[in-house]
Amino acid sequence: MTALAIVALAATALTACSAGADTGAGSDVDAKQATSAEDFGGMDALVEAAKAEGQLNVIALPDTWANYGKIISAFEDKYDITVNSADPDVSSAEEITAAKNQQGQDTAPDVFDLGSAVALDNLDQFAPYQVANWDDIPEGSKEKTGLWVYDYTGLVSIGYDADAVPAPKSLDDLLGSEFAGKVALNGDPTQAGAAAAGVYLAALQSGGSADDIQPGVDFFQKLNQAGNFLPLDPTPATIASGETPVVIDWSYNNLAAATENEGQRNWKTTVLPGSAVGSYYNQAVNVDAPHPAAARLWQEFIFSPEAQNLYLAAGAYPSTLAAMVEADTVDQQALDAVGEMPADLVQFTPEQTEQATSLLAEKWAAAIS
Repeated sequence: MTALAIVALAATALTACSAGADTGAGSDVDAKQATSAEDFGGMDALVEAAKAEGQLNVIALPDTWANYGKIISAFEDKYDITVNSADPDVSSAEEITAAKNQQGQDTAPDVFDLGSAVALDNLDQFAPYQVANWDDIPEGSKEKTGLWVYDYTGLVSIGYDADAVPAPKSLDDLLGSEFAGKVALNGDPTQAGAAAAGVYLAALQSGGSADDIQPGVDFFQKLNQAGNFLPLDPTPATIASGETPVVIDWSYNNLAAATENEGQRNWKTTVLPGSAVGSYYNQAVNVDAPHPAAARLWQEFIFSPEAQNLYLAAGAYPSTLAAMVEADTVDQQALDAVGEMPADLVQFTPEQTEQATSLLAEKWAAAIS
């Protein structure tokens, strides 16, 4: 895995027009109650209903994050539906806040892309939906009714400017004087899944486990006490300017950063030896989606081989990878470039995530104060 990209905070005004709950040409289907394409009468009818709405509101989907720019464009081109992308760099928690604040408005997000901790804490915000290739998604990677479904994961990695700092070979290297005031996390781990995963990695690399992330919090406390922790949310601009020479984030973001900073920064990334951390992001439909048919069509699209291969091309492992390999629908060139998942990859269970979330809420602020 190489390179790291963090997207700049931006706000894009939404201009959607709600089509209401009853969608589809000549259809009396209540799209907000549909739990599969069959409730519309099949995929063609779902497509017709979504096209009648004509809009889809997404949030927290940066173009460079896991290939979302290409995924959104592919969806628009395939279905002739306009995707309104708002606040691409907000956290998972802020996605939920936006949905609640905009409830009943045409601008509310239709769908979510969330870290597990936030997803598990907001189940009442989601509508159950099972995509057509539901069986391609492994058991344990989905809530049984489709309230949330794992979509893609990367590996927690360390991105760094090789002209500014030496290549870190272990987590403890980040405690050295060469890294003074230089090590940033992608967000607040009590709010953002990417940042929380960075703490999880620190725990596993410091004698902890998925059942005990306290060593990860302790590591960042030591990093802060050493003067090496940089409490600045990294963006492409801060990487390009040199303000954030070291960033802990997902491997798929690293690939995008190398491209964005080519010729400006000698940006490299390492996935440390030993235990690796992966954490699938959760897809969900907003229970109050202003475009409920388009929201469900989006789910169908992002779990299709077309979109799953686009995640893979960006260095993110899609949840249906095993099924695509078996069916020979995987982009083999992309898979060869990314490589196999590490044998010692640790994926936190929902129970472990909830436990870790509670500890972070209790201990994180004091650790870095």
